[in-house]
Amino acid sequence: MTLTAELKSKIVYGITGAFILLSAVLLYLEHFWVYLIPAALAVILTAFFHLDKLLIFITFCVPFSVNLNDVGGGFGLILPTEPLIFGAMVVFLYRVFLHQEYDSRILRHPITLSILFYLIWTFFTSIMSELPLVSFKNLLMRCWYIIPFYFVGVLMMRQRKNFIRFSWFYIVPMTGIIIYTTIRHASHNFDERFGHWVMEPFFNDHTSYGAMIAFFIPIIFTFFYKKDWNITAKILTGFFFAFFLLGFVLSYTRAAWVSLAAALILWVFIAFKIRWWVITLFTLLIGVSFFSFQTEIMQRLEKNRQDSSGDIAEHIKSITNVATDASNLERINRWNSATKMYLENPITGKGPGTYAKLYAPYQHSSDLTIISTNSGDLGTAHSEYFQALSEQGTPGLIAFLAIVIFIFARGIPLYYKLESKEDRRYLLAVILALFTYLTHSFLNNFLDEDKAAVPFWFCVAFITAMDIYGNKRANENDALTE
Repeated sequence: MTLTAELKSKIVYGITGAFILLSAVLLYLEHFWVYLIPAALAVILTAFFHLDKLLIFITFCVPFSVNLNDVGGGFGLILPTEPLIFGAMVVFLYRVFLHQEYDSRILRHPITLSILFYLIWTFFTSIMSELPLVSFKNLLMRCWYIIPFYFVGVLMMRQRKNFIRFSWFYIVPMTGIIIYTTIRHASHNFDERFGHWVMEPFFNDHTSYGAMIAFFIPIIFTFFYKKDWNITAKILTGFFFAFFLLGFVLSYTRAAWVSLAAALILWVFIAFKIRWWVITLFTLLIGVSFFSFQTEIMQRLEKNRQDSSGDIAEHIKSITNVATDASNLERINRWNSATKMYLENPITGKGPGTYAKLYAPYQHSSDLTIISTNSGDLGTAHSEYFQALSEQGTPGLIAFLAIVIFIFARGIPLYYKLESKEDRRYLLAVILALFTYLTHSFLNNFLDEDKAAVPFWFCVAFITAMDIYGNKRANENDALTE
């Protein structure tokens, strides 16, 4: 039946009148949640008609999101982002089903194939899990981060403006969090001990806070070279860059400092076009040297008794303290526990998301520290790699490493092939940003949190988009995102 203009108007007026009447009744009954209905309707309409704008809005909300550890049944929820992300995933899958189309080049891309293998193996190990309910919730969480921000993200990142929007819609609110954290920290005279928690409730601790600041420093720096920006825009960029540097130093996050230094080394390799065989040989020499002299190295490290400190030089020195520094020793405890869990189930692991709930019995008394816990409430394996190994076995680690390898194996050669200098700079910034996280992730793991997962998968999507569309960037709208 074809609706006439008059009938459409009557339907709109009828729905509007019913909504006003319902709102009045609910307000009279003091059900004030009714005020959320217009916002919810706006989000739903945006998801159906402008999915790309919804994802950018979610990106803006990410730095402000708050983690509720237990909303019932022992499960946590990150508000307001996770419900929005879940909704975006559902809408996208519905649109794919409705249109029966998706660019096959994306599906055939090596990065996509490695991600699909990663998700398929996560599904299989969830079936085999010791805690299936926990594992399937973890699988759902991985899907609602990867599907919108990677699979929709690739379509969005065909247009350079969406990368710029994504970047600033994270950088601007993150600057607000840095200012908030710095003011709180200043009230404690910038004492290193208080620097571990002053970013709460927006970040659980200083490690994830420092990691995401380090992640965006290469991206912000790239905007200094944007040719079509006037002096005012570049001064504002300098303002944001300065606050990120300040937050980076005051985070006292040693792993973040190491990750940014590692990214600088990678930049040298890329900028000077150092051959991969040289990098590989250099890495092998380091590995062989470590294993050849590991006894001497460990003896030397055990002589370092410098604990975490408010003095920057002493804090840097404490990075290699494996004798008395509780944070370093606790990481070793978690890694040893993860290794024992892996050895019991080397193929399927214990199940996705189960490490925190199962690792306690695997702790050895000689590994325990003053910050050890049996309740699993102070983080997980403190490493994306050890966590993958313990929860999903050898194939799980291989799946994650495949994503990592293809990111750089496709991204770095592409840097030399792109014709646009601006695109090359953006690509290099993304490669370095991802490298900061993947270096940091040897010591911590945050891909189960929106703070890290959203920018991580968006940036992976950017590399895939540049690789597929490259010099012939698409500018047309897409039915799946618009």
